[in-house]
Amino acid sequence: MATTTFSGPVKAGTIKETTGTTVGSDVKNTGFVLMAQSAVIDIIGATSADQVVATIPAGSQIVDVILNVVTANDDTGTATVSVGTSGSATAFVPSTSVKTAGTTRGTLTNSAATDVGTSDIQVLADFTAQNGNGAAGAATVTVLYIQSNNLL
Repeated sequence: MATTTFSGPVKAGTIKETTGTTVGSDVKNTGFVLMAQSAVIDIIGATSADQVVATIPAGSQIVDVILNVVTANDDTGTATVSVGTSGSATAFVPSTSVKTAGTTRGTLTNSAATDVGTSDIQVLADFTAQNGNGAAGAATVTVLYIQSNNLL
């Protein structure tokens, strides 16, 4: 299937400007399209830091960050993943065990989640393996965001 790329942001809706404020009147109903970027991250073998998951455009609002472990890591010790930025490695997903398959949703309690700011940010995943001897494991990280929402 082909894909189309353009700069956006994308808004959708039938009423661009408000003509009324009461129920039944033409109240603005346009909204920004929810965007997503995903990446497979390395959770096999030795520790792997600063894996780029996504680059989120300036002015965007991060809505959710999802860590999905499809195949559990089999390191003989602990194995964890955190998702954040270069300034805060756990900004979006705290250190989370990847020893079992499952989905973990982010904890978006910092200001970067409210509004990315005036510069693009990279969302990074850090895998930490206690012994570095795991031979199995598969995971993805997905970042959901609204481009150019400019909340602040």
